[in-house]
Parts: sequence; structure tokens; C-alpha cells
Amino acid sequence: MPCLHSGMALHFSLLKSIRWPACIALLVLAVIGANAHAADFTPPDAIRDAALAAVGADASTAEATVDSRLRMAACMQPLQAVPVSRRSVQVRCTDAPGWQMFVPVRVRDVREVAVLRDSVKAGQPITADDITVQRRDMADAQGSGFADPAELVGQIARHGLAPGDAPTREDVAAGELLRRGDPVVLLSRIGGVEVRVAGRVLGQPGAGGTVSVENTESRRVVRGRVVGAGVVEVR
Repeated sequence: MPCLHSGMALHFSLLKSIRWPACIALLVLAVIGANAHAADFTPPDAIRDAALAAVGADASTAEATVDSRLRMAACMQPLQAVPVSRRSVQVRCTDAPGWQMFVPVRVRDVREVAVLRDSVKAGQPITADDITVQRRDMADAQGSGFADPAELVGQIARHGLAPGDAPTREDVAAGELLRRGDPVVLLSRIGGVEVRVAGRVLGQPGAGGTVSVENTESRRVVRGRVVGAGVVEVR
């Protein structure tokens, strides 16, 4: 009997018949073979760590998606990683032949921001009673939130907002919400001099309060930014 096999009961009478040196040798060879096989591939964790380092983060502040079943060839050189977009990092092995892959990354942006306690309808002003402060991950937000709740008070919701929403500057407007056809004052600054003329809104303000307006005297259509109640600054 050369070695024990699975399912064999370890009986004292069998111990004498086992060839222990041969068994130990086979076990050592099996371990060496497994390690050699693992060394043929770059560990997925190494690829993940390289991607996170490229965006100046680690596993505590960001996520990098790498399939644990991935089998990329072992790399003799240190992995090279470069961000190619806000959400993607290129990881390369510069061996010859080498390889490259693109790793999705997401950097968390956790901070305290103003959050709504209650729903707010489109065109409705936001009050202090509507607001609380919570820590939120704003990485996927379409714009920056309000770190100071006081800045959100009095802003007008551009669209309906639900309880728990963390409004961004693209979700609200300063002063009364403008609609197509509303009269406004067009403000321009030239050489330190302010010029104000009558204008008319041609569409609902978009992101950042930008809106198309028409100078009612010249009929010229320009883009401006809402800077106050019924006031649009143009350049």
C-alpha cells in the first residue's frame, strides 16, 4: 500500500504498510506544482490594487471591478496603470509579449450634504424645515451638493424632489422658476459698467441655471445664466 487514499479509515494496522517517504514526496510535488501553476498568472488582486493606486485610492475609498476568475499571464515587470477616463483605468503588463486591460473604477465621495426631509414640488421654494444634513456618497450625483444647508434655503426646485434626495445645484434655481415667455432683465457687464435691457425667456433654465433668452429690442437670441429673481446675466 503506497499511500492513504480518500475515504480510507486510518487504522493502526494500516500505518505499518504505508510508505511514508513516498507519500511525503508526492505531497511536496503536489504543493510545488500548485504553486507553479498559480505563478503562471497575475493575481486579480494585484490588478485591482494597481487600478486603485492609479486614481490615488485604495479599497477603503474606491472600488475596482476585477473578476476573481481572471487569468492574465504572469508579469515579470511591475504593472503599469493609467486612468483613461473618470471611471476607467488601463492596466498593462509591459513584458514581451505583454497584455493590457481596462478596469472599471468608482471613487467614493462621501461627505456631509443637505438632504430633504420632505418632498418638494417643481416650482416650490425649499425651506429650512425641509432640510437635514447627512453623510452621503455623492460620486454618482449629477453635480455638486450643498455642504451649507443655508445655501439651499429659498432655492426653487426645477423638478419634483423626493424625501431623502440630496439636491445638487442642477436641481434648483435661484429665485422664481422661469418659464418660456417670461419677461426678464438681461444683465451684461462691459468694462466695469453694467448694462440692463429687457428680455424674454425662450426655454426652461437647464443645468447651472443657463437659459436661452431674447433681447426684446434687438431680437438677438443669446445664452445667459440666472443670477437672481428675473435677472439673467449674458456675455
